[in-house]
Amino acid sequence: MENEFDIEAMVQRFQARAAAVKKRDLPPVGGEERQLFIEQAQKDYMDYAIIGDAKGSLVDGVLTLKIDLRG
Repeated sequence: MENEFDIEAMVQRFQARAAAVKKRDLPPVGGEERQLFIEQAQKDYMDYAIIGDAKGSLVDGVLTLKIDLRG
């Protein structure tokens, strides 16, 4: 499996997802639904961006993502 799995490609997909969330248009909703959509987009961006910044390794079938959260 280690030869088949491309960690860098996975990280790049998460970077692309983070960028897509930033460009996501707001749907034509208002009020509470709009705020919920905005909050979910912020969470999606944060999650995708964190994984997009990861340095990964695959050893003996175990994927390890190293993420520096210090800033």
